[in-house]
Amino acid sequence: MGIFSRRQSATLEPAPVAGPAVPPPPAGAAPLDPALRALTGEWTIDRPHSRIGFSVRHAMVTTVRGAFTDYDSTLYFDGARPSQSRAELAIRIDSVDTGVEQRDAHLVGRDFFDARRWPQMVFRSTSTVHEGGESFRMAGELTIRDVTRPVELQLDYLGSVMDPFGFERAGFDGTTTIDRTEWGLVYNQRLKTGGTMVSEKIRLQLDISAIRAGATAAV
Repeated sequence: MGIFSRRQSATLEPAPVAGPAVPPPPAGAAPLDPALRALTGEWTIDRPHSRIGFSVRHAMVTTVRGAFTDYDSTLYFDGARPSQSRAELAIRIDSVDTGVEQRDAHLVGRDFFDARRWPQMVFRSTSTVHEGGESFRMAGELTIRDVTRPVELQLDYLGSVMDPFGFERAGFDGTTTIDRTEWGLVYNQRLKTGGTMVSEKIRLQLDISAIRAGATAAV
C-alpha cells in the first residue's frame, strides 16, 4: 500500500513525458529508475485486480488467510521525490472474507472488530523512504477500533504497463506484521497443550494494482 502492488506481470512500455522536466532528486538520494519518475501523479486501486489480505496462525498448527474486499483509496506517488508520496486507505470491516461465513461473522462481532461500533479501519501514510533499487519503506498510522498506532510497510515496485484497455497500471507489493492486541483485538482461547487458538501476530499483505487517476482508455 504504501502505494500499489502486483499480481499480474507485463512488459514495461515507457510512456512519453510531457510538460516541464521533472526536477532531479535531492543530493545524496538513491538513484531512481526513469520509469519510476514517470509514474508521478495520482492513482486509484483497481479492486478487482488487487488484494488487501492478512494471514494469522490458528491453533498453533496452521495458517488462516483472508482479505477485505471493500475499501476506498487515495494514492499519490512522486517518482522524483518519493518522500512526497502519500497514501490513504479506508477499509470496510464487514467486507472481511476468509472463506467461512461463521468465522467472518465472528470477526466482525464484538469479540474482534465490533464493526457496528467501528465500521472502518484506516491507514494514513506519514512518510516514504526510497531504500534503493525498487524497494521503499512507508510509515503511517493504522486506526482500528478507534485506536491509532504507527505501522511501517515494506514496499517493492513491480513495474508499470499500458494494459490492453488503454489504462496505465503500476504494481507494488506491501507487507508488514502487527500485534493485534495493540489495537484492542485481545480475544483468544488457551489450548490445553499450551499456546493460544489465534496468534497475536498478524501479517498484512497488500497486492495492489493501481490505475492512474482520471485516465481514459485509448480508443
